[in-house]
Amino acid sequence: MNRLASGPVLLTGGSGFIGSHVRRLLRSRGTPVRVLARHTDTDADDLVRGDLNDPASLRGVCEGITTLVHAASVINGSEDECQAVNERGTAALVAEARRSGVRRVVYVSTAAVYGHGVHRGIDEDAVAPAPVSPTSRSRLKAESSVLAAGGTVLRPLFVYGEGDRWFIQTVVRLARLLGARPSGGRARLSVISVDALAEAVCAVAQSPTHDLDGAVLHVTPPAATTLGEILDALTENGLLPELTEEIDHDTALTRLGDATARTLSLLDSDHFYDSGRLRRAVHLPPDAPFKDTFPRYAHWYAQAITGTAPE
Repeated sequence: MNRLASGPVLLTGGSGFIGSHVRRLLRSRGTPVRVLARHTDTDADDLVRGDLNDPASLRGVCEGITTLVHAASVINGSEDECQAVNERGTAALVAEARRSGVRRVVYVSTAAVYGHGVHRGIDEDAVAPAPVSPTSRSRLKAESSVLAAGGTVLRPLFVYGEGDRWFIQTVVRLARLLGARPSGGRARLSVISVDALAEAVCAVAQSPTHDLDGAVLHVTPPAATTLGEILDALTENGLLPELTEEIDHDTALTRLGDATARTLSLLDSDHFYDSGRLRRAVHLPPDAPFKDTFPRYAHWYAQAITGTAPE
């Protein structure tokens, strides 16, 4: 591993869902990690003060850093909040990285920047992004800043595991409200565990070559997971009752209301992406099927969703 792959890392979002797993994995490998934090009034010695909402506070945060891993984003914020942090904050952070001579920038974005599907096994060049939410629009703008600096953009779609506060909870909530399988549970989805995603982030961040500089990469398993497989795993692990009724999209939308239209369309129509470009470039452990991986997180989800663990 050359100097590029083994140098100090500045990590944003280090206390968040994805970033905390990246932080843990990097540290387990002996990589020096500095974590950007708005407050540094703790005894942790790996924190550096900086706020993406305050570009002036970012001055100097990248000094002595080889690699920037940017895993912080405002999710489901207002247009102004998303623009301030995701768009302008990322631009300021990347500018500071360039000023400090950082050699590699890796940004954890989202495949949601593609907007409405259906998407079936597409690669990174097949569909132009068409984001439909403030979060996705601002993250696409953030991508532009990263790519202009020769950085690498990673696009997972649905991420599950310890710390998830959206994906599995949303599936459970909608399934309970519907009492049925939308579109029969046949929708195929790109679903990755947070631990597998962290492995991919670290593999790109610590790659000994520059082959991925300026690239956009899907971070998804080779095989899609059906919504039905997800529902079955949730039932088997005590998080959902068994669902036998099947309903079509329009019936589901009528039951749920228009406010859930975007979320429902993501979950009950095909949204899966080809990750061949990533997997040809870096070595990753094989992905286990969702049904085999989810049980390791079931206890955590049971406590997060219901406050109790399944018996």
